[in-house]
Amino acid sequence: MDIILEVLRPYVVPIIFGICLLIGAIIKTSIPKIENRYIPLILSIIGIAVAVWINLAFTPVVLLQGLASAWASTGAYELLKNLDVTKYIAKLFIKNEE
Repeated sequence: MDIILEVLRPYVVPIIFGICLLIGAIIKTSIPKIENRYIPLILSIIGIAVAVWINLAFTPVVLLQGLASAWASTGAYELLKNLDVTKYIAKLFIKNEE
């Protein structure tokens, strides 16, 4: 697993990652007609399109940048959801009245 992360890390572009993370969260919360299993596919297409737009070329490296960034954003969203970060943050700001 560490080898895979080391190989893909240089290809994750923060701008593409952020765009895909934002669009994925919007799709997940605002468009219930789209099933969850299609969100990584949609983000992959968006990631590739943004990578081509940023680099103004389509090469294997650009393809890998788009895919790696989109898949990393999908994984980051699931990680944050599973860690239940929103409830943790809410507990920091809401005082328990006892």
